[in-house]
Amino acid sequence: MKAKGLSEGLRRKQARQSLLSGLAAQKAQQARTKICYVPSPGDAKIQKVTLIPGDGIGPEVSAAVREVFEALKAPVQFEQFDNISGSDPYGNPNTEVPRDILESIRRNKVCLKGTLFTPLSAHNTSTQSLNVQLRKELDLHVNLVHGFNIEGVPSRFSDVDVVVIRENTEGEYSGLEHEVVEDVVESIKVITQEKSRRTVEYAFGFAFLNNRRKVTAIHKANIMKLSDGLFLKEFREVAKQYPMIKAEEMIVDNTCMQLAGKPNQFDVMVTPNLYGNLVANVVAGLTGGPGILPGVNVGDQCAVFEQGARHVAKDIAGQGIANPTAALLAAAMMLRHLNLPDFSDRLERAVMEVLREAPASVKTPDIGGSGTTASFVKAVKAEL
Repeated sequence: MKAKGLSEGLRRKQARQSLLSGLAAQKAQQARTKICYVPSPGDAKIQKVTLIPGDGIGPEVSAAVREVFEALKAPVQFEQFDNISGSDPYGNPNTEVPRDILESIRRNKVCLKGTLFTPLSAHNTSTQSLNVQLRKELDLHVNLVHGFNIEGVPSRFSDVDVVVIRENTEGEYSGLEHEVVEDVVESIKVITQEKSRRTVEYAFGFAFLNNRRKVTAIHKANIMKLSDGLFLKEFREVAKQYPMIKAEEMIVDNTCMQLAGKPNQFDVMVTPNLYGNLVANVVAGLTGGPGILPGVNVGDQCAVFEQGARHVAKDIAGQGIANPTAALLAAAMMLRHLNLPDFSDRLERAVMEVLREAPASVKTPDIGGSGTTASFVKAVKAEL
């Protein structure tokens, strides 16, 4: 009886090991199996992309992207424009986005961009931010920022996955300011039905196509009853078309408090212009800082990809310690937009693997490392 029981136990053990081996083999086979990408005619051609390195750390992280793209062998050719916000040959600062840049983006349809520096000047009221000019000239009416936790990047929370979708061309950024009388300034906030509607439609469309469960409208309609009230009215109308998605409304000050305490309650957030800027930067702070989040400005004809938190980081420019993660992930979003999903996936996987597994000596100081931009890029290329 004892020998029989032992023999039966051995058989069970062998059967269990065989089952585990079979499951491991099946899992390995699934990992090797890829879903076939069926391209449209012409998808394999080299695609031109406008590249604006921008200011501060922009040139450093843009150079990092170019270096990684060479290793990736991505079929992309960059058309680069430098020193956009610098001075002309006579020493005068640029006050307008050069026409050749706008023509390049319109021609290429896609741009990868660093942030352009906007000086603070109460005396030069005629000069609008070059970033805002670019968005208005190209009617890039939606800004999307994706904030999420990445293993290996220290953060206070571990379950954040928030998409902030922001109206990008009006509101407080309309640039309509004037001095009524001496020392009394009036700034006009413009909210329109058309632009509110298309922003909200984009948010619900994004949620539907990406299997998101909830869209939250961020507003201050309790105080700005007409302007934010109009935005909220359009939100409620569009929400009726998506009964499968939960629609929620939240005042912007409560939103900031909730983000600081329970950010995992948010899924997709849709906001007027200024609130989206504030909320996206809070999300950036929750998930690792401005060097991590990717973002994109989307119009009907063009898309401009950039880091989600728009900081030029002049304080560390030229030191070789800028974190290129946000620029690389924005570039991965761009590759997917260009119908190059395999290149996008490979790039994302490589960046995530470095952030997850690389030692502190490879990672940049903003996320607790002691490495450099060059050490990070070298590690990403090795993963590719």
